[in-house]
Amino acid sequence: MTMSEPLIISARRVRNAYLTMLISASLSLFAAMVLSIDAFKLAKDENTELSCSINAVVSCSKVALSWQSTVFGFPNSFIGLMFESAVITIAIAGLMLVRFPNSLLRIAFFVYSAALVFALWLFSQSFFVIKAFCPWCMLVTVSTISVFTSILRINIYQNSFNWKEPSHQRILSFILQGRDYVVVAFIYAVIAAAIIWKYGTYLLPEFLYS
Repeated sequence: MTMSEPLIISARRVRNAYLTMLISASLSLFAAMVLSIDAFKLAKDENTELSCSINAVVSCSKVALSWQSTVFGFPNSFIGLMFESAVITIAIAGLMLVRFPNSLLRIAFFVYSAALVFALWLFSQSFFVIKAFCPWCMLVTVSTISVFTSILRINIYQNSFNWKEPSHQRILSFILQGRDYVVVAFIYAVIAAAIIWKYGTYLLPEFLYS
C-alpha cells in the first residue's frame, strides 16, 4: 500500500476495541462493587477485617480508611459504579454495530480522560502517601488504562477529533501497526515493576521470607 492510498479500518478492529472496553469496564465494575461493599462494612465497624487486608502493607482497610478514598465526600468506588456502567452500555452498543456521533465519542474520551487522571492520582497517593497496596484498587487502575486506550482507539478509527486526513492517516498507521499496544504494555510494565520493587516482599506468603 502506498502512502497515497487511504488506510481501511476493518469492522473486526472496531469490534475488538469495543470488546476490550467491555471486558475492562466489567472488571473495573466488579472491583468497584467489592470496594463499595467493603466501604459499607467499614462504615459499620472500622475494625472490620477485609478479605484483601493481608498485612500492614497489603491492606485494603488502610487505603479505604484514608481521606483519599472519599475525595468527594463519599467512597470513590461509587463513582466507578456509575462510570463503568455507562462504559459497558456504550461497549455493548458498539458491539451491536451502533455508530456513535463524533461529539458523543469526544465527550466519552474527555470524561474518561478525567477518570484516568483521577485513577492515576489515587495510585500515586496509595504508593507515596498512604504507603499501602490495595489489590482491588490496582485492578481498577489497570482496567481504567485499558478502557481509556480503547476509547481513544475508537475515536481515532472514526476520526471524531476531525483531524485533517494526512494527520489522521499518520496516527491511524501508528495504531494499525500495533504500536499503541507497545506503549500500553510499557506503562503496565512500569507499574508492575514499581509495585514489585515497593511491595514485593509483602505480596509473598510470609513463610517465603521469614
